[in-house]
Order: sequence, then structure tokens, then C-alpha cells
Amino acid sequence: MKNDQLKQLEQIMHAEIEQQKRIFDYWYEYSNFTNWQVWVCLAMFVVPLVLLILFIDRRRVFLLGFYGYSVHVFFAYTDIIGVDRGIWYYPYKLFAFLPSSFTLDASLVPVIYMLYYQYLLNRGKNYYLWMLPLCFLLAFFMKPLMVGIGLFHFHEKENFLLLFAGYVFTALIAKWLTDLFVFLSKSTKWSLKTK
Repeated sequence: MKNDQLKQLEQIMHAEIEQQKRIFDYWYEYSNFTNWQVWVCLAMFVVPLVLLILFIDRRRVFLLGFYGYSVHVFFAYTDIIGVDRGIWYYPYKLFAFLPSSFTLDASLVPVIYMLYYQYLLNRGKNYYLWMLPLCFLLAFFMKPLMVGIGLFHFHEKENFLLLFAGYVFTALIAKWLTDLFVFLSKSTKWSLKTK
């Protein structure tokens, strides 16, 4: 590496360390467990996981788990991009070292998608048609509610249509990735039987 490149990387690293210190200071003052909003965030993390354990179809647990993990990953990427680009932010988080969107990315949204996907599978409903109302509800009802109680903010102009697109993107990618792995699993079983 060139000397200028190393200097620039070092400056970026020091700026990130300073930013992490500011984030911790903010969390310590405003996002600790003396604020009711943090307790709401904790409930949005714990309650969906408890419901998932109680209501997941154990016969399809690997399919649903893979699908839910895919939702988690791609929804987290979408949220990270939105936060890093300064489009939106979450003023409260459970722990300073976790991303601010951790509650939604790791529990609430993946569990909602998983249980709804399970419902669609059990009823034989068209995934692509029936996921749109869920994405609509999440983008145009859940997020405005979160804005109303101060758990989610847009940096400048509110854009719930952008959130809707993110929810649809997540639903599509998670489904396609799950279907790809199901197909690969079945084609592997078939090719092993023919040998």
C-alpha cells in the first residue's frame, strides 16, 4: 500500500473510533433502560421470538428458518444502507455496540415474515400476491406508528414509499434465495438416487 493510502485509512479509522465513542455517549444518556422507548424496543425483540417458538410449524422449521434468516440479512442490509446514507435513523437501541435497527432486523420483521410465510404455505396462497399487503402494512402503518412514538425518524423528507420498496425487495430476495436452496436440495437428492 502507498503511504498516502495508509494515512487516509488511518484517518478514517480514527474518525470511526471517535464516532463510536459519541454513539456510546449518546446511548448512555438517551438510550439506556431508564427510558420507556428502550423497553418497547426490548419487547419488539423478545416477544416475536417467543411467539415464533410457540407457533412455528416444526415440520417446516428448516425451510422457515432459512427463509427468516434470509429476511434478516437482506432487511438488515436495507436498514444499514438507509442509516448510513442518512435517510433514516433509530434514536433508541438496546445496546451501544449493536446496530440501531437490531430490534427490527433480528427479530420483529423476520418473525412477522416467517409466520406470514408459514400461513401462506399452509393455505396454498400465492406468495407474490399476498406479500404485498404485508409489505404495505409494515411500510405505511407500522413505520408511521414508530415515527409517532419516536422510535423511527426520517432525516429529512418522509418517504414511506421507499420503505415499502425495501420491504418488497426483502420479500422477493428471501423467497428467491429460499426457492433456490430448496431446488438445489431436491436436485442433489435426485442425483444421489440415480447413482
